[in-house]
Amino acid sequence: MKRITAKISFIIVIALLFYACNAIKRVPDGKNLLVETELLVDGRKVKTEEVTNLIVQKPNTQFLRRPLSLYVYNWAQPNPDSLFAEKFIKDTLRFKRLSKLLSEKQVYRLGESFWHSGVHKFLKKTGEPPVIIDDSRTKKTLYKLQSYYFNEGYFKVKAEAKTDSVGLKKVKSTYTVTLGTAYVIDSISRKIDSPDLDSLYLITEKNSLIKKGERYNSANFEEERNRLTAFFRNNGVYNFQQNYISYDVDTISTGNKANINLLIGNYSYRSGDSLVMKPFEIYKISDVNIYTDNPNSKNKVKITDTVTYNNFNIYSSSKFKYKPKAITDAIFITKGSVYSDLRNNLTSRSLSNFRIFNYPTILYEVNKKDSLSNSLISNIYLSPRKKYTMAPSIDLTHSDIQDFGITANLSLGIRNVFNGAETFDISARGNIGSSQDIANPNDQFFNISEIGLDAKLSFPRILFPFSTDKIIPKNMLPSTQISGGFAKQKNIGLDKENFTSAFNYKWTPKRNNSLSFDLVNIQYVKNINVSNYFNVYRSSYDALNSVSQNYDANPTYYDTDGDLIIESGTNGFLNDVLGANPTIFPSTEDMNEIKNIDDRKNRLTENNFILASSFNYSTSSKKGILDNDFAVFRTKIESAGNVLSLFSGASNQPLGPNGNKTIFDVEYSQYIKTEVEFIKHFEFRKNSVIASRAFIGMAIPYGNSQNIPFSRSYFAGGSNDNRAWQPYSLGPGSSNAQNDFNDANLKIAFNTEYRFKVFGQVRGALFVDVGNIWNFLDNVDISGAQFTGLSSLKDIAVGSGFGIRYDFGFVVARFDFGFKTYNPAKASGDRWFQEYNFSNSVFNVGINYPF
Repeated sequence: MKRITAKISFIIVIALLFYACNAIKRVPDGKNLLVETELLVDGRKVKTEEVTNLIVQKPNTQFLRRPLSLYVYNWAQPNPDSLFAEKFIKDTLRFKRLSKLLSEKQVYRLGESFWHSGVHKFLKKTGEPPVIIDDSRTKKTLYKLQSYYFNEGYFKVKAEAKTDSVGLKKVKSTYTVTLGTAYVIDSISRKIDSPDLDSLYLITEKNSLIKKGERYNSANFEEERNRLTAFFRNNGVYNFQQNYISYDVDTISTGNKANINLLIGNYSYRSGDSLVMKPFEIYKISDVNIYTDNPNSKNKVKITDTVTYNNFNIYSSSKFKYKPKAITDAIFITKGSVYSDLRNNLTSRSLSNFRIFNYPTILYEVNKKDSLSNSLISNIYLSPRKKYTMAPSIDLTHSDIQDFGITANLSLGIRNVFNGAETFDISARGNIGSSQDIANPNDQFFNISEIGLDAKLSFPRILFPFSTDKIIPKNMLPSTQISGGFAKQKNIGLDKENFTSAFNYKWTPKRNNSLSFDLVNIQYVKNINVSNYFNVYRSSYDALNSVSQNYDANPTYYDTDGDLIIESGTNGFLNDVLGANPTIFPSTEDMNEIKNIDDRKNRLTENNFILASSFNYSTSSKKGILDNDFAVFRTKIESAGNVLSLFSGASNQPLGPNGNKTIFDVEYSQYIKTEVEFIKHFEFRKNSVIASRAFIGMAIPYGNSQNIPFSRSYFAGGSNDNRAWQPYSLGPGSSNAQNDFNDANLKIAFNTEYRFKVFGQVRGALFVDVGNIWNFLDNVDISGAQFTGLSSLKDIAVGSGFGIRYDFGFVVARFDFGFKTYNPAKASGDRWFQEYNFSNSVFNVGINYPF
């Protein structure tokens, strides 16, 4: 019976798919579905997206050469309301029967339900209606093609279109463009009426984007207009606008050559009923007025306090609340300087960066006291934000370790703390979560908890004993942050207390570039539940328990099942092998394994004290949120332990249990770490992007350390790394992830992903992830885990797969299936495609794109 039901269900699904896959199902009689377009330019097929985007009518979006979005649309009923009325309302017998079960009102509302109406609306919204060929749109395409190539310098371009039938109610459109000979710029002259403008033009003429001998291109003329407008306005020509620039292009009897004449007239404005024209002039700033608590006009509030500082006039309607220098340091419009859009914008950015004001209003007026009328008064209106803000929030979270979590935050912000535009933020947080990777003997769903308190004091300047303006000028928007925090984490395992503190500088040398320098970054990690180590790291326990069975160990170390007791048995066996007076003498192979287990246990259970300094640099070419063709480069270098080493040596601090130097009885970490990351996005075609990432990171211990703290090490696998492996389950090297949480101090990763639109807000992806982690120049001695040179690159793992994403607009939900393509943990002949199946795949859930 079950088999018959399954067969019937299968037949129904196939029938529905076949019914929906009829592409012309919703094409009216006498109309045709556009299934293909082709563009031929001088006989050559053109697929460049910049040009093909000019085609107004295009076939329905295709996935794997099928119009999947059209099929989804076809699944929907065209008039679900009428069908429901016909079936349930007009059929009086059925209506009466339903009314007895529900009510008349509920029967009518049933027609508005998801099953009868909503599902069809969803399918229509998600899919695409059939693209019906339209002659008016074909003509519009021809016009756009001719305009495009005309602006490219082909003044005699011609375009035609034809439509061919390729099946029942299906057509193909072919556009043919004949370019002709391109026009080349032969000469460039100018006629600039205003002497001041003409003088400025001579300064920048060599930078012109319009050059003799080049093909005429309208885009170059538009960019040159923008460039000249910006140059003039940044050099004092306050009232200049782009529309004053025009070009006269002479092509009469020139033999496919264009003679260009730049025309810039005088400034014109209306005075009463008359149009007045006069030469453009260069304006200087005569006064800078700052209103610290006025929304947009000094006339709305009575001024009661005035301060003059460094040629700035500062006004307030109450007692002055700010240190004058703090405000004026953010203002780049100065008395005596010429007007400049650049200084105007920089002032707006700098004041907004303070976080104590809303976006400022900057207005200019001609100084009426100036007889020449070529000076300006700059009025800067500041609208303060509330001094105190409180913001509670609750978030659902997901990470590489935490499968599901709920986080609650309560933050308090205080602005202008010391009257110098400083801000102080303090926040308390609590988190409960669930993880399958944590030892969970009581089978609790929420087996992770954390509480924390963080505080940060921000200054809109560099705090240093002497001035740094020559090194980091104020136009780089420098800031200083002093932060500290405490967190207590309970994982039904190695519970931790984490203390952090940092003194950080940030500045932006230019747009889309940022620099960050941690002068001091302190982290102290205290492990609370050390005795639970082997309950958490079960792989280490299983390995130790297995080895112990080979030797005649103390029977009190074992439980009734013959397994080592945690913690008395495990510690007793380790002490009998590695203690000062050993009683068990294992083989060389077993001894190495026991030492590795003990070293890892000591490393993960010892308290960590890190005092580091780091430098971060990042740059991005991304121009906006819709830019899909950009590059990002990030690099970091971090050094830890050097200052502590000097202090410990000078103060004769005692040595720790491992023979290392200590600070306050804690062995501190000493290492140098560097990272480089490069991300590149290519816009392959409309709604299609190829995204790539390369990452190399390395942390080398030295001096007081033989390994890297777990919090500063690297891991591989997970939804944002190699998606064919679970987090922490890849590497190191070819060691086959012997531990529960595998980490190392060297990482190499490369990722490439092809992202494309499927239909509606549904996106698809095909990806390849390459990389691994290794131990390098540390004390870890596990077979296959060390990086020994280029030969170790044979252990780079390869994962590949596909993903489905849904774009909600503000966030992207991501679901990826990763398949182990090349597994370095396998024998040499069994590494490629041996686990390339769904049973060995990894399902990843993520928020937003991985890179």
